[in-house]
Amino acid sequence: MRIISGKYKGKRLLAPKKLPIRPTTDMAKEALFNILNNSFHFHGLEVLDLCAGMGTISFEFASRGANAIVCVDVNAGCIKYINQVKNELNIPITTIKSDVIGYLSKTTQKFDIVFADPPYDMDMDKFNTIVELVFSQQLLNDDGVLIIEHSKHTDLSHHAQFTIARRYGGSVFSFFE
Repeated sequence: MRIISGKYKGKRLLAPKKLPIRPTTDMAKEALFNILNNSFHFHGLEVLDLCAGMGTISFEFASRGANAIVCVDVNAGCIKYINQVKNELNIPITTIKSDVIGYLSKTTQKFDIVFADPPYDMDMDKFNTIVELVFSQQLLNDDGVLIIEHSKHTDLSHHAQFTIARRYGGSVFSFFE
């Protein structure tokens, strides 16, 4: 894994093998950020990265100029790795060790982009709950977007806020506004 663009372009990210992660591929990540480039100016963005894993999406946002990034993951090893890299690069990331549903139920902070990359085999009810909580808790700023990465076998298009899905290999990014 590497950071694709921005200040830290080319930086390799090598997480410990024991972390329970499935990082977004460089190809899918590049495609996602090409889509976001058409809608957002990255400098000053406020981003929430749910199920952050090794933080590759957060590091990409930081490299491109986002100034407030919150990473949430339930795994202490993932949080430790993100903290290690953010300290090495002096990146403005806040890490929170929490399950996603619990965090979304309690936070009142608003974001321009909420990105979630839960386990592909997560129960469909939890996918639905993520969408419902982001909108019921009003966690998006005006013109904000929720993006959920999921398997091609998961369909989230039934939500009223769903706008589009983009598929890259076995991964799909569903967008909600």
